[in-house]
Amino acid sequence: MYSKAPDFPWRLPLGILLCVAAILSYPGGLAAQTADDVISAYLKARGGLDKIKAVQTERVTATLTLQPGTDATLIYERKRPLKMHMEIITGGRSFLRVYDGKSSGWVYNPFTPNPVVQAMSANEIPGVAEESDLDGPFVDYKAKGNRIEYAGKEDVEGVSANKLKLTSRQGEVSFFLFNPSTGLILKWEGTRKVKDRTTGEDVEVPWQNFFRDFREVNGLKYPFVVESGAVDGSQTQKISTSKVEINIPLDDAEFAEPKPTALPAEPAGTN
Repeated sequence: MYSKAPDFPWRLPLGILLCVAAILSYPGGLAAQTADDVISAYLKARGGLDKIKAVQTERVTATLTLQPGTDATLIYERKRPLKMHMEIITGGRSFLRVYDGKSSGWVYNPFTPNPVVQAMSANEIPGVAEESDLDGPFVDYKAKGNRIEYAGKEDVEGVSANKLKLTSRQGEVSFFLFNPSTGLILKWEGTRKVKDRTTGEDVEVPWQNFFRDFREVNGLKYPFVVESGAVDGSQTQKISTSKVEINIPLDDAEFAEPKPTALPAEPAGTN
């Protein structure tokens, strides 16, 4: 559920998102010895495989803090099979990222000089399909083409955490770290693409997400706070969830090519 997040303004796991919590519970706080031990316990602790697969739709409403004093509203919706609609609202404008669950996705960035809806490239579709997966990368991971290995221990804020290495079908590598006492996921490590401020080109930057404030919603646990940023501390952001809704009606039209309303023209002489 914590695969890479969208390029703007962050790359979640969402299954980000938005996406959304990986839970692992182990009796007596004992460390799991194999990846399959970790995954089996994670599925049970999240609420069980039946409950996970019973989620047909999901909406996360949150506040996205890009820097102190700069907040935006995040609305992240997913629907089986693999449909996703993400909206970030700030300054009266909505950034959109949409996937139809099949083969097409779109991005609308109203903060560009001449905003238009742009189709995602063929290279972007596998990544957005992973984000749109309500089950996350651990459920049926072999059938999805993921490879998961137990990678030992690593310190996370004073906790000796169990570490899993995930290699996706596309060959992308990321790591998930779990608290052996609570079973909850503590951290995700990987990379995300960001714009180089000098060249304007996309570059891969080492990235990390910290997951906090887990709460139960309809028998499943989600982190209500996700703090993320570049490993070197040059960029930070925070998602503070206010509501998680499960199995609510979501129209399929939400996951088709968006048709954003054009912004009114600025009066003459305002520049």
